Amino acid sequence: MHLRADIWVAAYLRRCGVEGAFAVLRKRGSPEAGAIFVKVDRLDGQAAVYGPAPQSQLADREGVDRLWARMHAEPWIDPLAAEERLRREMAFDPDLWLIEVEDRKGRCFLDLAE
Repeated sequence: MHLRADIWVAAYLRRCGVEGAFAVLRKRGSPEAGAIFVKVDRLDGQAAVYGPAPQSQLADREGVDRLWARMHAEPWIDPLAAEERLRREMAFDPDLWLIEVEDRKGRCFLDLAE
């Protein structure tokens, strides 16, 4: 069972702040179960977009509430390409949450699928 999306987002924003990264909630989604997307901007012309990984991969990870996957093949993409990807996601799912993290080290603070 997942934490509610609003509780998870609040905890994630706090974690980013504790780690020294600037994070902001750009779009509030459904409090109970909205999909969450995270954009990480390295502030050097490189960005990454993370979204929910297939839930079949979560079964292998004990103690992990949510599992994440990079939403593009390349390790880093242009911030405009990241914004285009997020626009498509928002058009498909108006109840999604969107968090933007600015971190020069490119840290995402997420449990990533392998």
